[in-house]
Amino acid sequence: MPKKQMVESLPFRGRISTMTRDREKTELLRGTLDMLILRTLLIGPAHGHQIAKHIRRSTDDVLQVEHGSLYPALHRLERKEWLAAKWENRDGKRELKYYRLTPAGRKQLAVEESKWQRLVFAIARVDARAET
Repeated sequence: MPKKQMVESLPFRGRISTMTRDREKTELLRGTLDMLILRTLLIGPAHGHQIAKHIRRSTDDVLQVEHGSLYPALHRLERKEWLAAKWENRDGKRELKYYRLTPAGRKQLAVEESKWQRLVFAIARVDARAET
């Protein structure tokens, strides 16, 4: 695939906001959040708060997904049938909606990771060219 086509096929579908440790806003691609959610659910089913907490902890607080971004993304992934959801009462207190990765979601995760790798490669090439 020619370099120009490879870059044009990257997942630029919108942005989400996260906060870094020093509270400066960082803009991410929406596809990045989708991939982070799908990767998190490889571990097993989780409710929304657990997903956000896992992303925050596993990135040393660099990525703090806002609920206003997380829940619309979860609902979108559920509509695409990449996630399945079920209301459960696991702790005897209140019901929470637990999300799990579907077989289609596993396949999509591979696609999203491939797009991410192409993006990282494209960015690295721009940086390498700027240095020479």
